[in-house]
Amino acid sequence: MRATSRSHPHDDAPDTAQAFVRLDELPEGPERRALRDELVELWLPMAERIAVRFRGRGEALEDLYQVAALGLVKAVDHYDPARGRAFEAYAVPTITGEIKRHFRDHMWTLHVPRRVQELRNRVRVALKELDQTTPGRPPTVAEIATWAQLTEEEVRAGMEALDCYSTLSLDAEVPGGDGYVLGDTLGAPDPGYDLIVDRAAAEPCLQGLPERDRFILYLRFFRGMTQSRIAEQLGISQMHVSRLLSACFDRLREELLAETG
Repeated sequence: MRATSRSHPHDDAPDTAQAFVRLDELPEGPERRALRDELVELWLPMAERIAVRFRGRGEALEDLYQVAALGLVKAVDHYDPARGRAFEAYAVPTITGEIKRHFRDHMWTLHVPRRVQELRNRVRVALKELDQTTPGRPPTVAEIATWAQLTEEEVRAGMEALDCYSTLSLDAEVPGGDGYVLGDTLGAPDPGYDLIVDRAAAEPCLQGLPERDRFILYLRFFRGMTQSRIAEQLGISQMHVSRLLSACFDRLREELLAETG
């Protein structure tokens, strides 16, 4: 039985609920492995979309794709459809956690993928050879690409790697920067990415709350109303509103931890 897909705003969230139920029922064997591989393939676009959010942090996008795919495989293997939560709500934090662990465990020192190292060497040789044919000016990216039989994108990657062969101190001054040091040029991770991931993980849990609880959360966090104003609108005490909010938080926390545990 093949898992079927349906339209979705992201075009990468297939309807695989029944396929996961069948996967959970199948014994180990070729049929189960084939269905597992198919589920991984169907959800791979979502995993790659999550990986893209972490680009620009010092790791090649292709490597991030591989890490995200590993997280997806773990999500498929450990997802329990009997818990009643959508696979996406379980997979998003699992994949995100795998990528964050990768950065924590592997990005303490400079890492250049083997493919980029090869591009660096080919670009370096091309620059040396073309220096003899273009005196007085550096060769263009197009000229290097033609000589080395690479695409212009590959040449740019190789040229960037030339500058990554050795590292500079973050306290090194930027030329002409009037005291401006390299560390001043560093940005910071956009907290909006984590917010999007957290919302995707929490949304199925929020849908399971009673209507009144969802309404109170809406008034508090989307309308910015105080507990006193919410109490006045609902005709209950402020203390009651506080207890309801605390109960909502406890339930959401418990369900999210259960999904990612």
